[in-house]
Amino acid sequence: MMGDFFFGVFLFLLLRWLALLYNLLRFPRLSPRPTPGRPTASILVPARNEAENLRRTLPALLRQGALEVLVLDDLSQDETAQVAQEVAGGHPGFRLLRGKPLPEGWRGKNWASWQLAQAARGEVLVFTDADVLWEEGALGGLLAALEGKDLVSALPRQEGGPEGVVVAFVMNGLFSFLPHPVLEAFRVANGQVLAFRKEAYWAMGGHRAVREEVLEDVALARRAGRYGLYLGQDLFRVRMYKSYLEALEGFGKNFLEIHLKNLAILLGSAFYHLALYTLPWLCGRWELGLLGLLERLAVQIALKGPLLPALLSPLAPPLLLPIYARALLPGKTWKGRPL
Repeated sequence: MMGDFFFGVFLFLLLRWLALLYNLLRFPRLSPRPTPGRPTASILVPARNEAENLRRTLPALLRQGALEVLVLDDLSQDETAQVAQEVAGGHPGFRLLRGKPLPEGWRGKNWASWQLAQAARGEVLVFTDADVLWEEGALGGLLAALEGKDLVSALPRQEGGPEGVVVAFVMNGLFSFLPHPVLEAFRVANGQVLAFRKEAYWAMGGHRAVREEVLEDVALARRAGRYGLYLGQDLFRVRMYKSYLEALEGFGKNFLEIHLKNLAILLGSAFYHLALYTLPWLCGRWELGLLGLLERLAVQIALKGPLLPALLSPLAPPLLLPIYARALLPGKTWKGRPL
């Protein structure tokens, strides 16, 4: 019986290696490009309690050569607005917007993004999270990818401290889960970096059409006619969470939606990852444990992430169990506001 079980583990790991090898060769990557001489893009940043992040990331956004950079202070409880104004220092392309109270039936980020879109003047709307650090040439590379498309999403380089074990496992695991054409067909998207043609954004209803969605990025991608998913490790980097407890709350709020709001899929995912990456070590199947660890190591190298999370990947599935449990519990909050 155990022999059959671990043969199944081997087959699933083999499938992941095949997806990984395909994506190593065929997953499109963004590269830095000069921003066009005539600025056409509005960079839009919804910001709730983001004072610390904006000190680090806003200067890079202001250097991108966009038509404008808009930061919306979403009723923050910290000094987000003051820090944004201080860092911008009178930059001619910068505007600070004051967010309005959250209406009934809206998620916070969707409401903030909708207000930003209404205020934007650019022909291209680029939504980015306040914790994403943009490298030189990032906007030009993103605009080049948007040619001929309605929406483009980029996967940044994931950085982190101790919480990086679970963050890298979740965020980078897509690279070896399914081949790029399948991910794109399923409209897998990343809300950390989304670029729309303005007319396409309004035609699909914008964030108003997905106002109740937790995974608004995927919902918007499913409404887009021409969509592109790209690796953006050379252009964007982000540290999503500052601690394991923050990762627990952050992933816990959307893990059920990631698993299609289906309890069986959620529990199956937990067992799948334990079976592939943890149980082989506990049951003395070192060759399978090593196969899984090397797969995760190859993913981290390909995505230019730190190697320690890959070396600790056998610990990731047990560390994810509280996140799976949190996904099933009521009373979720984020940034001091109920979901």
